[in-house]
Amino acid sequence: MATYATTTLFLLLAMAATTTTTLCLREKGVLQMAQNHVSQAKNWVANSLRLNGFGSQSLSLSDQTSAVHVALRDCAKLYEESEFRLSHMMSQNSRYTKEDALTWISAVMTNHRTCLDGLQEKGYVQAQVLDRNLTMSLKQALVLYSRNKDIAKGPQGTISESSSGILESWSETSYKPDFTVAEDGSGSHRTIQAAVNALAAMGHNRPARAIIHVKSGVYNEKVQIGEKLHDVMLVGDGIDKTIVTGNRNVVQGSSTMGSATFDVSGDGFWARDMTFENTAGPEKHQAVAIKVSSDLSVFYRCSFRGYQDTLYVHSNRQFYRDCHIYGTIDFIFGDATVVLQNCDILVRKPMSHQSNFITAQGRDDPYKNTGIAIHGCRVRAASEFVTLKDSYETFLGRPWKKYSRTVYLKSDLDGLIQPRGWGEWSGNFALSTLFYGEYMNTGNGASTQNRVSWPGFHVLRSATEASPFTVSQFLQGERWIPATGVPFSSGI
Repeated sequence: MATYATTTLFLLLAMAATTTTTLCLREKGVLQMAQNHVSQAKNWVANSLRLNGFGSQSLSLSDQTSAVHVALRDCAKLYEESEFRLSHMMSQNSRYTKEDALTWISAVMTNHRTCLDGLQEKGYVQAQVLDRNLTMSLKQALVLYSRNKDIAKGPQGTISESSSGILESWSETSYKPDFTVAEDGSGSHRTIQAAVNALAAMGHNRPARAIIHVKSGVYNEKVQIGEKLHDVMLVGDGIDKTIVTGNRNVVQGSSTMGSATFDVSGDGFWARDMTFENTAGPEKHQAVAIKVSSDLSVFYRCSFRGYQDTLYVHSNRQFYRDCHIYGTIDFIFGDATVVLQNCDILVRKPMSHQSNFITAQGRDDPYKNTGIAIHGCRVRAASEFVTLKDSYETFLGRPWKKYSRTVYLKSDLDGLIQPRGWGEWSGNFALSTLFYGEYMNTGNGASTQNRVSWPGFHVLRSATEASPFTVSQFLQGERWIPATGVPFSSGI
């Protein structure tokens, strides 16, 4: 009997090992296919730039002389990021969980969609050749990771405790920054980008968590922190004291992505006591204050000021705590997995013929783990809009993409919110495939009695229904947010 039991055990272990090996091979195969298609897309973009007379020197960020060039330049950056991400996943030393894998594949898919949308926006129909192969391989990867519990390559663990609590506890007297930015020349650099470039030039000699202190001042510059520059911490002297500003916009030639005053892709980005703004105004349409593609990024006591498309939560996992977000149309948008907690969402005055939409979430595949969760926040009119708010319609959001997903949890909603709550993007588009939810909100705009009757709208009736959108479950935040020291609620 003992021999039989031992034999059975060995057989079960062998079967498990075979299953795991098969999954690993399938995982490797589908990632390799996606990587090949990303490389092909990247080469296609480079050839298109050359064919259109834009040499490698044309990738200057200040050159906006051609609509096609602007869109192709964005694509080059996006596919570079995707290639970097997939190479990391394919690396022998790479360790990640199932949720990590779903996040990163979703981000690569979002990069691809952003490229295609940008080219379409600029009328570049040749981009259709890019779409099918890469989209299909990424969909296959998402399905594979979604359906198999044991496919990931071991736990990644928590963020290193060497910087434990520093984002919350940092002060100029307690910690010496690695770089100091000051307009008056009293720091190591006069601009934020110069400090970022100096950090990048350090290579492997850089500190594990690089701290850039940006002193009070208005910094009129475009800042880019690329995908290879990880674990950067930016700390200012306070909201509306340290301001990064710009006014790039779509009307004057930028792409939506390219209009961002501040653009960060490097993982583990932390920011505190900063204001990021785009002053283009509502008449200039899409004008992004900040675009964030950094995985495991945290923003604490920051302000984001703009009108249309203020805060571009582009991709990966993001957490915002005690922040202020100002805007008019789609001013929290993108396809990240993001939680905003204890934030003030401030609606501004749009153009005379416009309505306000707070969110425009861009989930375009049902297997993506993305969405916007607004938890314990306050939605109200900005000071200049208080007396005008009844003259305009304001909605909680509208579906940018087919599987758009947004929830408001235990938030205070001012009476400026329309009784219907949510608005359409275009006719019946996405109304049955989106997921919009509300749970235990308060305030004059919180009643769900006259909300939309779309199949995709849900009044969440219990903590069990709301919990999938919490910091703990949606972001796996207990694994990485504690290292910042920033306060957070892990559950509902």
